Amino acid sequence: MKLFLIVLAGLILEVFVWIGVGDLVGSMWYVFFWFIAAFFMGMNLIRKYSAGLMPQMQQMRMGQMTGDPALTSNLPKILAGFFLLIPGLITDVLAVLILIPSVQNIFKNVMMKTMAKRQQAMMDKMMGGMMGDMNGMGGGAQGQNPFADLMRQMQDMQQQGGSQRQDSSIIDGEAREITPDVQKIEMKDVNK
Repeated sequence: MKLFLIVLAGLILEVFVWIGVGDLVGSMWYVFFWFIAAFFMGMNLIRKYSAGLMPQMQQMRMGQMTGDPALTSNLPKILAGFFLLIPGLITDVLAVLILIPSVQNIFKNVMMKTMAKRQQAMMDKMMGGMMGDMNGMGGGAQGQNPFADLMRQMQDMQQQGGSQRQDSSIIDGEAREITPDVQKIEMKDVNK
């Protein structure tokens, strides 16, 4: 309900700004043409900066947070493109503000903190409240998460930076000798 009221208030405010700017510049057609130009600019921003980001977004959503600079630098630009798609002068001003580099840095910091909190919450949820079960039941096996040991090992590997990787120079397989079919080239006499 609160979100609906915020969207409704924003919509009403946008309409008043449209009318005010239309009266200020002399015609509502200028505002209309600006909306069309902003729409295409937003589409170009989204198309340019979103290429190849979907796998990285899915990794972040699954909790495998990566500090990829391409992802963190492109998300504010994609958000600015989305704001330009929405017809409205207030959202267009927000899009221009997001394109300022110092605002992008603030956005990146907030986004990374939010993703770190979300990842920690997901890990706590996956652990199934294991620490609470151990404290409340004296470490008994009943009520514990059966995946707690696996999750602990995954956290240890993540903290160690994956230094326990297997040697990639070992190839498992079987060898057998084959003899290729040798075909002889016959010479034909061309003088016949």
